[in-house]
Amino acid sequence: MGQNADVPVEIRRVAYDHPDAQKLVDRVQEFYVERYGEPDDDPTQPAMFEPPAGAYFLAYLDDVPVASGAWRRSEEAALGVTVTAEFKRMYVVPEAQRRGLAKRMLTHVEASAREAGFAVMVLTTGSFQHEAIALYGANGYVEVEPFGFYKDDPLVRCMAKRLDG
Repeated sequence: MGQNADVPVEIRRVAYDHPDAQKLVDRVQEFYVERYGEPDDDPTQPAMFEPPAGAYFLAYLDDVPVASGAWRRSEEAALGVTVTAEFKRMYVVPEAQRRGLAKRMLTHVEASAREAGFAVMVLTTGSFQHEAIALYGANGYVEVEPFGFYKDDPLVRCMAKRLDG
């Protein structure tokens, strides 16, 4: 893949268990092993991303899956809202990074959750994912109390953003 930032990107909604989605899930798990020494063991099920409970997206460059992002319905309260959308599975393959794909995927996933009626997006990331923390902060996310599967992990960072304002 070339370095041209003008290459057309196509974002497609797919099932979490789609073969292309699973390729990127495997790659992000490799990233977690490199960064944290172990894979993510959050119990994620494909049904969590099926309408109306959620949505899973892949970005393609020249029909090659290069980025993923998703949301799922969450009972995690944040910013005064009790039912939120939780951002999940943000990943851009290394060979496609630095092209704005993460921002584009973030914006797409937020719009999808907003269209589904959610007013707040929450997310978890890890303290060693400096790039992700910077991206979220630059796009209006603020730190919130730890929640979810990793809430007691000292490396967890939880963030939230209002989608309705």
